[in-house]
Order: sequence, then C-alpha cells, then structure tokens
Amino acid sequence: MASGAGKRYADLHSPRAVSWDLPDDLAMIGKARRLVGDVLGNWRLSRLADDVVLVVGELLANAVTYGEPPIRLSLWCGGDKLCVRVTDHGPEQPRPLNLALEAVHGRGLNIVAALAHENGVTRPAEGPGKTVWACWYLPARDAGSSRVTAGL
Repeated sequence: MASGAGKRYADLHSPRAVSWDLPDDLAMIGKARRLVGDVLGNWRLSRLADDVVLVVGELLANAVTYGEPPIRLSLWCGGDKLCVRVTDHGPEQPRPLNLALEAVHGRGLNIVAALAHENGVTRPAEGPGKTVWACWYLPARDAGSSRVTAGL
C-alpha cells in the first residue's frame, strides 16, 4: 500500500515522500488519517497533524464521493513546504459551494482553504483525473529534520 515508507534518510535535508494507493471506499479514510498522523510524527511535524489530518479526510471524502478510482494519497516534504496530494481519475473539477448556514455537507474545500497555506487542483496533460493538493509552509528547523520509519 505504501511506496517510499521504508526508507530512512541519512541526509536530514533530503526530501521526504510517501504515498498510498487507496480503495474507493469511505471506510478507508479513518485508516488513511491515522497513517498520515503517524508519518507526520515520524517527520517531527506533529504540530501540523490536526490540520493536515483534517484536510486529508476532506480531500479523500471528495475523491471517493465525486471522483473515480484509482485514488492515491501522497505526502511530500522538502525545503520549506509540506504538501498533501489526493489524485483520482474522475472527470469533474472540484469547486467550493455557496451554502446556506444550515447545510450539513459541502464545506470540504472551504475547510481545506482555511487550514492550508496554499491549495489547488492540477489536471494531467492528457487523460482523465485531477490532483487536489494543499501545502503548509514550514519554519527552517522543521523543513530538514526527520525520517520515515518502516512499518507504515
């Protein structure tokens, strides 16, 4: 399920990345959120975990509900930035909705925009799908320290 998760980083300034191919099932979102929290702890980025885990849940829920499989979740940290990417193969572009105050659903992209420093959508040059992403800027001391541990 994970690629890149078993590597240890000798150079503390090297980029770190991990990704998972996930089932098209809302039930997997809780497990994916826990995996992301574990990775952020291993990367010594626990202070961002609450926001990042919430954003991951929102992006995955949108991919499962409105996108099409396969679904891939990726985390990348390098330099001064942590990025989360969720890719699916659905044809529709996500968009924020204008909702009534009492609406129960539909606030996911607004939550992402409120919690992340940057966010957006990238489409492939050819073929269906999209990658919805969110990034957080890191202080210099967080950007280059940590590793991914085996067992995720």
